[in-house]
Amino acid sequence: MEQNLLIYNTLSRQKELFRPLNAPHVGMYVCGPTVYGDGHLGHARPAITFDVVFRYLRHLGYKVRYVRNITDVGHLEHDADEGEDKIAKKARLEQLEPMEVAQYYANRYHAAMDALNVLRPSIEPLASGHIIEQIELVQKILDRGYAYVSNGSVYFDVRKYQEDTHRYGCLSGRVIDEMLSTTRELDGQSEKRDTADFALWKKASPEHIMRWNSPWSVGFPGWHTECTAMGTKYLGETFDIHGGGMDLMFPHHESEIAQQTAVTGHGPCKYWMHNNMITINGQKMGKSLGNFITLDEFFTGSHKDKDGKEMLQQPYTPMTIRFFILQAHYRSTVDFSNEALQAAEKGYTRLMQAYKTLKGLQPSASSSVDVKGYRQKCYEAMNDDFNTPIVISHFFDMAKIINTVNDKKATLSQPDIDEMKSLFDTFLFDILGLKDEATGDNTQLLDGLMQMVLDVRAQAKANKDWATSDKIRDRLSALGVTVKDGKDGATWELK
Repeated sequence: MEQNLLIYNTLSRQKELFRPLNAPHVGMYVCGPTVYGDGHLGHARPAITFDVVFRYLRHLGYKVRYVRNITDVGHLEHDADEGEDKIAKKARLEQLEPMEVAQYYANRYHAAMDALNVLRPSIEPLASGHIIEQIELVQKILDRGYAYVSNGSVYFDVRKYQEDTHRYGCLSGRVIDEMLSTTRELDGQSEKRDTADFALWKKASPEHIMRWNSPWSVGFPGWHTECTAMGTKYLGETFDIHGGGMDLMFPHHESEIAQQTAVTGHGPCKYWMHNNMITINGQKMGKSLGNFITLDEFFTGSHKDKDGKEMLQQPYTPMTIRFFILQAHYRSTVDFSNEALQAAEKGYTRLMQAYKTLKGLQPSASSSVDVKGYRQKCYEAMNDDFNTPIVISHFFDMAKIINTVNDKKATLSQPDIDEMKSLFDTFLFDILGLKDEATGDNTQLLDGLMQMVLDVRAQAKANKDWATSDKIRDRLSALGVTVKDGKDGATWELK
């Protein structure tokens, strides 16, 4: 674990040397999905981003407890504590039990994440399963004087918190004094003392289905309380990494810091990590904007926009999506286009083909190319705030070497071939989480069958049975397999 991993801390706005609070143990909390609809590309990005963080920390030898919640209650339509609970609204529209809706979309989310080769977290707590912990948290904040009860609902007192700590806005950079200087609504039109105050507990209206008893009313928790309560329960009052999308910095993560500080005097974690957004024509992709494409639609290649125009030119496999996301640094925006995804598909296919070619290379007594520096280069990239695009660029360089050796224009010794195989296995497959979709788990079977077919074709050529030789080649081509004849026999690759 002796390494110099740098992580960009959103709180300090600079890269910091990663030093866990209780090495070798690492606690990581990531905000998961609100399960009221199918997962889209915007959900895939944080899942893949923190999957790579999880994989790399484990690779370095840390014992990681990765907690990623599922929000199945308390997230209202609008972040300003207004509107219906998103899942309850979906349940009402579809005439289902809210938990039926949550379970259905949680199952679909998991299926999509499995397809993307995203590892399951260590713990995946449900907000609805931790109502008691959230009620206890709200009571602690009330006891410390940073919340108030209004008409059965409980609100966090942002003004008092800011006067005492001057910390509200420390993560997002929001100038809270300007927010608090707005006109106070004291005429009974609002339950809040200030518009900046946020709900810790909401009194349920008569038609609200999801409700629990509390000291203040029959109601449900506010959106922000769940992560503070569950993060504390499973990782302690202070843990190492808190992650999520950049769109959660305000109000969600800012409110988490306020809640935890109100109770303990400090924020929940040492390092805040935020992935940037996926955009379409420069606009954030998301359910609320109605411009999202679900992951299933990407996999099937079928999606029409609100005007009925087909958005996808073709289906895109899960590994193409994963490769597309990893080709950009997690803190940079990624703009969706068919052209960008098609380029990602070609890049991913090229690396998978290079690995297949590598396994078939014949070693020489010595190497005419140097491959010894790549392991260190890959570590340097990962240690520089998980710079996956740089790692991928190194593999493109290695692919060039592999193809050059395959074309008999360079040589590699057996130790260097083994080293390159190890680099693919370690960085591309284990850490970046890519896998060869063309062969899946049947690599040996497919290789064996193809070799048998090529042997039959070689025998036909030896017998000058050109008709059979050509027929085999043409039939394979129709199935998407390209056969290349060379000095040392035929090789194959998937188109």
